[in-house]
Amino acid sequence: QVQFVESGGGSVQPGGSLRLSCATSGSIFSRNVMGWYRQAPGKQRELVAHITTGGNTNYKDSVKGRFTISRDNAKNTVYLQMNSLKPEDTAVYYCNADPPFGGWSPDFWGQGTQVTVSS
Repeated sequence: QVQFVESGGGSVQPGGSLRLSCATSGSIFSRNVMGWYRQAPGKQRELVAHITTGGNTNYKDSVKGRFTISRDNAKNTVYLQMNSLKPEDTAVYYCNADPPFGGWSPDFWGQGTQVTVSS
């Protein structure tokens, strides 16, 4: 069973920063584009950023210039550095391959990590 273990979330004020981490199995990590997704209450899960095996990145327009995705191939871990956080960034953040391994079935996703941006 695929496992994604996300961590690093928390509560911050607008303008603050957080760094998210996601560890997964080497068989998934080494062969796939990896992505960070988020799901806000009442909204669909959306892709925020992805990084290819070669390190090329792409971002959702609303986070460009504020978020940075990176990967550590030795640790099978992908990171999301989030700066200048805004209240609209509040969501549960998940990682998975892009496109997601196992589709949108909850069985193939981790627990996620909650990010709350509020004054």
